[in-house]
Amino acid sequence: MTNCNEPERLLALRKLNLLDTAPTEAFDRITRMAARVFGLPIAAVSLTDSDRQWFKSRVGVAHTSIPRIKAPCATVAGSGDMLVINDLHEDAFFRDSHLAHSGVRFYAGAPLITSDGFNLGAMCVLGLEPRTISSTEHDALTDLAAMVMAQIELQHNLGRVDPLSGMPNRKQFIEDYADMQMDRPHGEQRAAVLVNMANQEQLNNAARVMGASYFDDLMNEAIVSYRAVMGNEHKVYQLAATQFITIAPPGTGDGAGAGEGTYRARLAHWLGSRAEWSTSRFVTTPAIGIAPFLLGRTDCLDVLRIAQNAMQDAHQTGQLIGTYSSAQDDAYRRRFTLLNAFDAALADTSQRRLVYQPRIDLVTGRCIGAEALLRWRHPELGDVPPGEFMPVVEQTSMVRAATSWVMREAVRQLAAWHAAGLQLQMSVNVSAANLL
Repeated sequence: MTNCNEPERLLALRKLNLLDTAPTEAFDRITRMAARVFGLPIAAVSLTDSDRQWFKSRVGVAHTSIPRIKAPCATVAGSGDMLVINDLHEDAFFRDSHLAHSGVRFYAGAPLITSDGFNLGAMCVLGLEPRTISSTEHDALTDLAAMVMAQIELQHNLGRVDPLSGMPNRKQFIEDYADMQMDRPHGEQRAAVLVNMANQEQLNNAARVMGASYFDDLMNEAIVSYRAVMGNEHKVYQLAATQFITIAPPGTGDGAGAGEGTYRARLAHWLGSRAEWSTSRFVTTPAIGIAPFLLGRTDCLDVLRIAQNAMQDAHQTGQLIGTYSSAQDDAYRRRFTLLNAFDAALADTSQRRLVYQPRIDLVTGRCIGAEALLRWRHPELGDVPPGEFMPVVEQTSMVRAATSWVMREAVRQLAAWHAAGLQLQMSVNVSAANLL
């Protein structure tokens, strides 16, 4: 049974996140089949929005939408029944429609009905000459509409939707990104906007006290308010418990122009209005990362990575909104390289050594001791300054092994000096992790 409540129907349509998305081969294959079965030049998967018919898939038509007023697919969406118009020019209602004025004479559309009874639109075929439809063709169009709905529900439910929020997930973002690149192969400047509603410490603290459902409510209110401020055309994807990402409209992704500045100002306004929509504004600190990219030139996983980097920069600097910096990214990559390489240095004694900085008695000018300093010579990178690698190593468990080696080697050297009659003192820097 078809649910005829229009607000609820529109809500069901938008929850599926189909409107204004790139074409996909799964739907295009069905549309091409429909055109071949009927021997007609035009076929479409048409979704009935509040003021337009939008084509998720189309054959034989260049535009992606037409006005809803007097659109036959809108009639199908309203009635839930198949509609066949043998000649639009002879029909009292549709002869003044957009389709009739564009030269279409024949129309047949089967409803696209969800398992909840909401009619999304129609699987339709159109011709430039009047014709009729046989009972076999009637059944074929019904079957094609069912195939479209099976594909819609499959894409919505099979690993592409967060089971708690109902939002499209990371996998769906990757697939939609690939479709977007196929639809615009010549490149277009865009920007990904990643929003993180809480840092890791806040995440852990709130989970202990409030439980996991706390974050579900937090994300729901954030996404609703985000769309209200930034626009409903944004398709939002949930990446993690407190993270969502969206692609900004064209003209906002050059990272420097007026469009980007205006868009950033709108994001800042949304964050600034948290008191109006957030029940957790005192216990969480949101941060936004903006990642400009060029379609066809930037891999999707790289877009996700640089968006995360920009968001982390925003958290660390306290600026709330961070934009990707290639220079900062190079620094991150080098730190990561050093971190991975230092483990090999711990096993390879040829890469590490101690140097000794003398301690001089300023009164007598005599050397009274030395400070042991760790040095690292990477086989490819050469000498790595300690000010560069030690802050990275100190954040890992490798610092314990490094400090232990420095102490053993320094004491061995001190023993050798004492054996040679040099009564010196030795200073060693000790990590806080070792002291604890």
